[in-house]
Amino acid sequence: MRILVVDDSERLRSALATGLAGSGFAVDQAADGGEALSYLHSADYDVIVLDLMMPVIDGIGVLREIRRRELHCRVLILSARDQIGDRVQALDLGADDYLVKPFAFEELRARVQALARRRHDERAPLLTHGKLSIDTVAQNARVDDEVLPLTPKEFSLLVLLLRHRGRTMSREAVFEHLYSSESTASDKVIEVLMSTLRGKLSKAGLAELIETRRGFGYLVN
Repeated sequence: MRILVVDDSERLRSALATGLAGSGFAVDQAADGGEALSYLHSADYDVIVLDLMMPVIDGIGVLREIRRRELHCRVLILSARDQIGDRVQALDLGADDYLVKPFAFEELRARVQALARRRHDERAPLLTHGKLSIDTVAQNARVDDEVLPLTPKEFSLLVLLLRHRGRTMSREAVFEHLYSSESTASDKVIEVLMSTLRGKLSKAGLAELIETRRGFGYLVN
């Protein structure tokens, strides 16, 4: 999943990016609303964590633009404004959730994960495909109750393909979902990642789970 954190506090942005990246998310950071809108022109995000009080363009301005463009990302407002009127305004304008500062990181992470599930119309944190089951909260994958020893990126790749089941995803699209804009890797890293993931799936009896459509990308039916 790809997340955009928008806040004018560098310390908070960095802390959130580090924490969310440690949970398997690809995270981009924007220091103000203008920078956030630039990111939104170039990438597709699952969730945006958005402060309200920022220079250039405030959070309400960013939220209005997101909904004007009819983007499908979910928006979590993260603000020191704790009045009912502030919450009502943000929710009326299309925010999906509202969390008041100060906050516990574990709660923010849980809310981000819940919004990501809503983005993909998932009612529960469990994805299943035959003998394979994935818990997106506990972040583990099992085949017949045996845990697959996946790295965070392999886990994210498997979740991505299952969430887009039946759709062929190009190498470039997979890279965009799994790596932040600051990554120095090239999209060729996806071929290596796919190879190691397939090797582990094969050992678990799921050698045919991921199909390669040469010249188009990867698919889970």
